Amino acid sequence: MEKYSVLMSLYKKEHPEYLRLALDSMINQTVKPDEIVLVEDGPLTDELYEVIDEYKDRLNIVKNEKNMGLGLALNEGLKACRNELVARMDTDDISETRRCEKQLEYFSEYPDTAILGGQIAEFIGSVDNVIGRRIVPETDAELKNYLKVRCPFNHMTVMFKKTEVLKAGNYQDWFWNEDYYLWVRLALQGSVFANLPDTFVYTRVGEDMYKRRGGKKYYISEIKLQRYMLSHKVIGYSTYLMNCGKRLILEILMPASLRGWVYKRFARS
Repeated sequence: MEKYSVLMSLYKKEHPEYLRLALDSMINQTVKPDEIVLVEDGPLTDELYEVIDEYKDRLNIVKNEKNMGLGLALNEGLKACRNELVARMDTDDISETRRCEKQLEYFSEYPDTAILGGQIAEFIGSVDNVIGRRIVPETDAELKNYLKVRCPFNHMTVMFKKTEVLKAGNYQDWFWNEDYYLWVRLALQGSVFANLPDTFVYTRVGEDMYKRRGGKKYYISEIKLQRYMLSHKVIGYSTYLMNCGKRLILEILMPASLRGWVYKRFARS
């Protein structure tokens, strides 16, 4: 099968043992990666450096002198990837062992595809304790339509073509929405989207994860992205107003405790 790179970004607040589990889940893929590019986004803790030292022979390290945020960290990391196919992975999640094999098979069968993701299972503590699943559409047409209202990919599951992402301008800084912003730009350039129905990644969440998806800074980031989509005619004015209204209620007006319930009730299966 075609060689592929894994792209990860790490900052000082990550948990050393979670990093170890995430790295193991990629190293132990049924089709092993040609390289793992790990961006050290600013200075890290001694404990994280100890884990990196354990895996140093398997890692291609990119060092940022200061914390730049996920978008700009991935921008630098992607430029360092030596393969056309790049699998994203977070440093606190766990990939299913056949994830990359399935993605490589799909790219081989459908070579026009630019980006391919999958589904996620969200867990607390142990992967046996799944509390929710984020299920996203599968076909290009469904995904382009879904993108008008919600993020169409589970970011930590995607494998994409490096040239397509660079052509769209690479990852850029956009608070909490670096991935969504990139998917919009990929759609604007006509890139082909797909998701598989398989659960590719077990995603670690905290009890308050859904509650934290709110506040003024988060809302402003979301509204700016809606304006970008409106100005580039991805959405019309009625969809723009509807999206902004929903986000105002959910992210600003709604109490954090209720927001958590709404996310679990309506945004997860």
